[in-house]
Amino acid sequence: QVQLVESGGGLVQAGGSLRLSCAAAGSFFSANVMGWYRKVPGKQREMVAVSFSDGSTNYADSVKGQFTISRDNAKNTVYLKMNGLKPDDTAVYYCNAIIMVPPNRNCWGQGTQVTVSS
Repeated sequence: QVQLVESGGGLVQAGGSLRLSCAAAGSFFSANVMGWYRKVPGKQREMVAVSFSDGSTNYADSVKGQFTISRDNAKNTVYLKMNGLKPDDTAVYYCNAIIMVPPNRNCWGQGTQVTVSS
């Protein structure tokens, strides 16, 4: 069974920084696409940043230049460094990964709360 274990959320003042981590644990062949999504009550879950196995990345327009996604393939871990946080960034952040077990499995973390105070 594959699990995504997240850490790093919390409460921060506007302008501050946080780094989220997500490690894929269990028995599998490889972690392919790894990324972060966020959910605000009353709104749909949105993609924040995605990291592909070829090294390419994709960001939501709202976080470009502010957030940075990175990964350590040896540790099957993806990170999200969030700088210049704003109250609008307050959300539950979810890690997502396409794991080649095999077969491919679409996995979600449990979510970590990020709260930015003004």
